[in-house]
Amino acid sequence: MIFINIFFRYSILLTDKDALLSLRLANLINYFMNYKKLFNALFIIILTFLMITSFKVPFRANSEEIKLMIVTDFGTIKLKLYNETPVHRDNFVKLIKAHYFDSLMFHRVIQNFMIQGGDPDSKNAPPLIELGNGGPGYNLPAEFNSKLFHKKGVLAAARDSDLENPSQASSASQFYIVQGRVYNDSLLNIQAKRITKLKLFNTVVNRDENKLLLKRYQAFVKTQQEDSMKVLNDIITKQVEAELPATKLYTFTDEQIKTYTTIGGTPHLDQSYTVFGEVYEGIEVIDSIAKQTVGKYNRPVSDIRMKISIIE
Repeated sequence: MIFINIFFRYSILLTDKDALLSLRLANLINYFMNYKKLFNALFIIILTFLMITSFKVPFRANSEEIKLMIVTDFGTIKLKLYNETPVHRDNFVKLIKAHYFDSLMFHRVIQNFMIQGGDPDSKNAPPLIELGNGGPGYNLPAEFNSKLFHKKGVLAAARDSDLENPSQASSASQFYIVQGRVYNDSLLNIQAKRITKLKLFNTVVNRDENKLLLKRYQAFVKTQQEDSMKVLNDIITKQVEAELPATKLYTFTDEQIKTYTTIGGTPHLDQSYTVFGEVYEGIEVIDSIAKQTVGKYNRPVSDIRMKISIIE
């Protein structure tokens, strides 16, 4: 009788129609309580059904990679997002579904390097002004993966410099697609030295003894005191150069070497910027955009706009 008692206690809060339905439900439950085994079995079945139908998982483990397309005046680029970088993947999908990228520009284009977009300030930006400082108001933690590197066609997250951003957190919306170039063994060795220096720079920046310097640098950034910023950058650089001869040289994997010497890419960014996807169709569109005439700040003279959507 427990369900009947509960019904009468709260029936005053219900409409006549709801009260009648609730009374019928209470009677039905009490009927099943006389058959506990049957009731328990039905309860487990119903609970399981509700959990399966109501628990929505946007990306299941081991699911196929999410695919998307970027439509431009130069053609369509199709990409897939890596499941190995779930934070960047899910955030990118969220912004796409919110139409965040619609009509934004590829605002920074450097041939044989990359094409960059995703700054919301570019939507209504007048000609010639510098872009690249906008975003949704939050960053993403870095998701470095040694198996994901900057081969031609990868999608990666832009970010601020190490002195502004010692954790190397990613911009939540600004991204770039690598065009890069092909390297021979000699040039790749130079890139290995470059990576070694960049990784050491980040290590030095994050040391306790440089915390005060870091705060001062970040304050100078806000007030745009570029001369003071350069002085502090030089201090860190001198520390790096003093330690560099004794630092172990970065080593490329066999897969990186094969890729960079055949397909190409931008190896010096490896393990410093998060790679979270790659182009699987329309790589020629990147080449077309990358060769467009640019002006100050590497901004294309003619605006190159985009629209991004999920491929269902």
